[in-house]
Amino acid sequence: MKLKHLSQSVMLMGVAVGAFSSTALASGYHFGSQSVSAQGTAFANGAEAADASTIFYNPAGMSRLVGDNFSGGLTVVVPDSSYTDKGSKTNEGASTGSGGTSGYAPDAVVAPSLYATHQINDKWTVGMGIFVPFGAELNYGETWTGRYALESIKLETLNFNPSVSYKLDDHHSFGFGVSAQYMKAYLSKAVDLSAVGAGDGHAALSADGWGYGFNLGYLYQLDDATRFGAAYRSNIRQKLDGQAYWDLSSITNNALLQYVQNTYHHVNSDGSVTVDTPESISVNAFHKLNDKVDLMTDLTWTRHSRMDQIDIKFSQPGEGDLVIKQGWRDTFKLSLGANYHYSDNLLLRTGVAWDQSPVKNADETHPALPDSDRYWLSFGANYKLSKQSSIDFAYSYVFFKNANINYTDGCSPTSTTCTGNGETTTGSYKTNLQFLGLQYNYSF
Repeated sequence: MKLKHLSQSVMLMGVAVGAFSSTALASGYHFGSQSVSAQGTAFANGAEAADASTIFYNPAGMSRLVGDNFSGGLTVVVPDSSYTDKGSKTNEGASTGSGGTSGYAPDAVVAPSLYATHQINDKWTVGMGIFVPFGAELNYGETWTGRYALESIKLETLNFNPSVSYKLDDHHSFGFGVSAQYMKAYLSKAVDLSAVGAGDGHAALSADGWGYGFNLGYLYQLDDATRFGAAYRSNIRQKLDGQAYWDLSSITNNALLQYVQNTYHHVNSDGSVTVDTPESISVNAFHKLNDKVDLMTDLTWTRHSRMDQIDIKFSQPGEGDLVIKQGWRDTFKLSLGANYHYSDNLLLRTGVAWDQSPVKNADETHPALPDSDRYWLSFGANYKLSKQSSIDFAYSYVFFKNANINYTDGCSPTSTTCTGNGETTTGSYKTNLQFLGLQYNYSF
C-alpha cells in the first residue's frame, strides 16, 4: 500500500485544482464580478467605459474618462448548494457512507474592488486596479462521503493591475496593463488508513506564490452613439510553494506509525506546483439607441484547456511527480445588457448571460469545483449623489445546471508508477448563487 498517495500529492493536486475553483462562482475558477456597475448588465458593458472599473474589462476605455476618477466596490456572494451521494467508495470498493450534505459553502463571501484613473492630457490616461480574480471557500467536514478527495479548501487572491491608455484620435484608443497576482491556498483531506487497521488520518497543505501577466484593450468609436471594443488578458504562470502536514494520530501503535512514516514518506515536507491561468479574449459593443436606452453585448472566450495537465513535484526523496489530467475545454460566455436613463440622476441596468463550464463531464468533476453551465439574471442602478459622485447597486441571480460527479482517482494506493488515492466520489450537486454589489464612484 503506497500511502504517500493519500496526502502530499493529493494536497498539492487540491491546490492546483483549488487554485482554479471559486465555489463555482463563475466559469472555471473566476470569482465572477470585478465591478458592480458591470454586474448590473451581466458584464455586457465592456465597451461602455462608464467608470474607472473599465481598467479590468478594457483598459482602452480609460480614454473616455475625464480628469481623475475613483470607483470602489464590495460584492457579496450568497451561495446555496447541496450534494446528494450516489455510491462513493474507496479504492477497495467499500462504501464511504451514504446520504448527502449541505452547508459546506460559507453563508456569504465578500470581495472588494478598487480602481482609480488619472488623465495626464488629451492623449494619455493612467490607472490602477486592485481586485480579487479568484476566491474559494468550501468546508465539507471530516465525515462526508467524499472526504478522501477533499475536506476543505480556502483560496485567496489579490491582483494589482497598473494600466495606461492612449487616444490616437476621435475613433481609436488603445490600452495596456500589467498584473502582479498573489495567491494563497489551504486545503485538507482525509487519509484512508483502513489498510493498516486505523481510522481516518488527515493531511493539509498551505501554499502561496506570485504570478505576473498583462492585458490589452482596443476601443473603436464609430460615432457618438456606437462603439466597439476588444480586450485580451494573458495567462499568468503561478508557482505555489508550501508545506504539507500530516495527522496520523489514529495509528496508536508506535512501531506501525514509524513504519508508515518511513516506508511511505508520511512526514511533513515541502512541495510545489506550477500552473498557468488561462488567457481570455473579449469582444463587445455599445449602442445608444435613443435618449433613454443603451444596448450592449459581450462575448468572451477563455482558454481553459490550459488545465489539461498539472505536474506536481515534491521535495521528499523518493516521492515521484504527480501528473493530473483535468481535460478542461475552452469556454464562451455571452452577455446581453441594457441601460435605461430613467431621469438625470437615475440610470437603471439589466442583463442576462450564459456562462459555459470548462468541465466536460461527470468523470472530470472534482469536489473542489462542482462546476456546470450557469445562467445569469442581473439588475442594477446608478444614482447620482452630486455632479461628481454616484453610487451603483447590483443584484444577480445565478442558476446552475445540476452537476453530476463520478470522479475516480486514477492511481491506486498500491501503484508504483504514480500517486493517488483510488477513491471514487459519485453524486450530484444543486447550486445557485446570489450576488449583491455596492460601489461608490467619484470624479474630480
